[in-house]
Amino acid sequence: MPGLTPGSGLDDDMTDTNLDPNAYSPGRLMFRQALTHRGLLLGFFIVASVVFVAIFAPLLAPHDPYEQVLSRSLIPPIWSDHTDVTWEHILGTDHLGRDYLSRLIYGARISLMIGFSAMVISGIIGTTLGVIAGYFGGRVDMVISFFITTRLSMPVVLVALAVVSLVGSSLTVVIWVLGLLIWDRFAVVVRSATQQVRGRDFIASAEALGSTTPRILIFEILPNIANHIIVVATLEMAHAIILEAALSFLGLGVQPPDPSWGLMISEAKGLMFFDGWLIAIPGTALFFLILAINLLGDGIRDVTAPENKA
Repeated sequence: MPGLTPGSGLDDDMTDTNLDPNAYSPGRLMFRQALTHRGLLLGFFIVASVVFVAIFAPLLAPHDPYEQVLSRSLIPPIWSDHTDVTWEHILGTDHLGRDYLSRLIYGARISLMIGFSAMVISGIIGTTLGVIAGYFGGRVDMVISFFITTRLSMPVVLVALAVVSLVGSSLTVVIWVLGLLIWDRFAVVVRSATQQVRGRDFIASAEALGSTTPRILIFEILPNIANHIIVVATLEMAHAIILEAALSFLGLGVQPPDPSWGLMISEAKGLMFFDGWLIAIPGTALFFLILAINLLGDGIRDVTAPENKA
């Protein structure tokens, strides 16, 4: 082309684009935005660290979290100026002489297990109802909206307390009770997202080609609302962890001697004015885990926003 030299800017841009055709693809742009999103990176780092600690708890815990040594009860953490401080128990011991660091590490397992399991159960229920209501509309939407409204009218904590007190408290019961109570946000968000996708041209094309309804729902609609589901999943996982801690604090969640963070706070409430670190340590761990999960969800929402894919 006349007027263009090998060193011109336009020629360089064309060469760069030809060498890397995916340089401006939505996937690469999303990845670059994720690498520069501080909240997303911080949340991912904390959550990944807690997951790592939970998976390798038997290797990382310095002591048996269930072992009781009453002669070594209420040893303060190493930053205390008490004479009983020892590096053998970095975070001290509880009222039964159990190593607090070991119980904190194993408590991460229970919190993540309950949060993830309850999120999966509620996600399956809420996503299914939301997709069906948003796709079919009409009377189907009215019936499902009635169920959603009914669920929203029930306070989660009170219902969970009533059910657990009647059925009995155990790890399995807590997971199922929470999973069956926190699906409403999935249903509301997925229903709205499905209604937006329902009128797109590719849905009409799939219907014209004779695709079955289950195929359209699974292979056409779900992939296009996946970002909404992921964001809600992170929020509901944090919600489930908080609810489990509340139930355990009230004595109706995870039962002793399992090391739940909420149960650790409950066991220490009688000593909060004398040994405040017994509440501060699991409370701080719970705070940072919930904060990290919410930062991760907000970051995913920001990165996967439709305006960022153009």
